[in-house]
Amino acid sequence: MDLRLLESFVVVAEELNVGRAALRLHLTQPSLSRQIASLERELAVELFARVKKRFVLTAAGESFLADSRTLLKQADLAVRDAQRVHRGELGTLRLRFVQSATFDALPRLLGAFREAQPDVVLDLETMTTINQTKALLDGRIDVGLFRPLTKPVDGLATRVISRDPLVAALSAKHPLAGRRRIRLAELAGDDFVLYTRASGPSVHDAIVGHCQDAGFTPRIVQEGADVQTIVSLVAAGLGVSLLIAPTPPIDPDAVVYRKLSDDLPLSELCVAWSPANNSPVLRRFLQLV
Repeated sequence: MDLRLLESFVVVAEELNVGRAALRLHLTQPSLSRQIASLERELAVELFARVKKRFVLTAAGESFLADSRTLLKQADLAVRDAQRVHRGELGTLRLRFVQSATFDALPRLLGAFREAQPDVVLDLETMTTINQTKALLDGRIDVGLFRPLTKPVDGLATRVISRDPLVAALSAKHPLAGRRRIRLAELAGDDFVLYTRASGPSVHDAIVGHCQDAGFTPRIVQEGADVQTIVSLVAAGLGVSLLIAPTPPIDPDAVVYRKLSDDLPLSELCVAWSPANNSPVLRRFLQLV
């Protein structure tokens, strides 16, 4: 059914005068009368009647008026929603992130994006760098926040959003806990609690490599897939660790974080996406980034 006929019908029903309705619709009176007659033929019912020289709605017209208003409202909403989806103001953003992004970059970006696009649904979950790259290439997610692998991944675009230092995590009872800075070599005799290699091979390998450059191979006695577990194990006195800053809030009577005086490379945090993904919501997010 032609929505223009519905609009004409609603205006005539509101005015109950074809002349006034024609002025509102910027139509000639004969043209509007033909539209109403065409609509009545299509419906096979009379929508208007003359009662004592007055133009009134029939019972069928009253019923059709309520439904016509609903249909026109839904059509307007459909147009607006389609336009908003095209602009990236509606839809879903499927974002995955490594845990080290949760203490600064993730809340900063999501807070700004939520403020700018409050009607976009956020589909969020932690995911390792390797799994993020696969999911991005497969089109299962839209954007990732990860520590890049040693080699660039074909088919993905990345942008560095922060470069973060390593810090030492020590039990508050550790002999070096009272120092502001320590050298990595001073931890050579300690047991280490590190990320599992499966959860982040690039970070795990980098930490081991830094220790070897400092003259020792870390004695890894415990591993954790997430930073909270690692910090808990450090607090229990099971070993020391090296973590990417910013680090999670902790009780300083249990664990302390200390800067390293070594000249170590910073760990990059990247936003990653597939250029083949034409999602308007992704485009909006990348504009914000």
